[in-house]
Amino acid sequence: MQPHFKSGFVNIVGNPNVGKSTLMNILVGERLSIITSKAQTTRHRITGIVNDPGYQIVYSDTPGVLKPKYKLQESMLGFSEEALIDADVLLYVTDVVEDPSKNIDFLTKVAKEKVPVLVVINKIDLLKGNADLNAIADRWHSMLPQAELFPTSALERFNVDNLQRRIVELLPEGEPYFGTDALTDKPARFFVTEIIREKILLNYDKEVPYSVEVIVEKFDEKDTSIHIMAVIYVERDSQKGIIIGRGGERLKRVGADARRDIERFFGKRVFLELFVKVEPDWRNREGLLRRFGYIE
Repeated sequence: MQPHFKSGFVNIVGNPNVGKSTLMNILVGERLSIITSKAQTTRHRITGIVNDPGYQIVYSDTPGVLKPKYKLQESMLGFSEEALIDADVLLYVTDVVEDPSKNIDFLTKVAKEKVPVLVVINKIDLLKGNADLNAIADRWHSMLPQAELFPTSALERFNVDNLQRRIVELLPEGEPYFGTDALTDKPARFFVTEIIREKILLNYDKEVPYSVEVIVEKFDEKDTSIHIMAVIYVERDSQKGIIIGRGGERLKRVGADARRDIERFFGKRVFLELFVKVEPDWRNREGLLRRFGYIE
């Protein structure tokens, strides 16, 4: 390792649907986090690792901050609050339309941070002029006076390079935390479940996608192919019927869409089998939440 090597944890927090996952994927250079227009798509803390001859950045995407309505959301909020504790640099992502005082309790904790805080004001491509941006920046500066502000459009990749350079400048010196070929600390099965869950979010409306959990029961990888069996858990029989659809048509569509992305992710041919099971009120059952990886 060269002298003055830098490494650190850069944790991304903020309210739902402000573009945290889009930003994370761009910073890492790989598609690791679910991106949809629906809120609460990220449920876990997802790590993406950037390796360079002079530094290693361990990014963490976290669920959007919200007031919990059930035990699953309590665990999701726990991942976000945990990210405040072990960060070397904290990225607080907002956008140009959200109210800065939303979830003020969490913001108060951010204001007490001793590590560098960068406020990423995302989606500035939606603004008409600098006057609007200046007003937004002033509000954030009054709420987080110690933070640096980065007006950004993650979708158009505007100012992301400058943000990345500043992150590198702020990293502490130290040994790398992971091997230089590591991309994430999550196992392969995790990304299969995330891809399937993303397709459910895109193909179904209302409450159904939020009542779904996906578990990979079989992941048999060979040199050129992977055989995957996954179970989609729902809370009610009526949701099971919606997921499957008439003659299994909707489930087949989810499977086909997921299989294409899984093949792209792993670079191998994929044989994917999907099953649907009912677990009543799983979002409030501690034993199941532990099995699904939300509670240690």
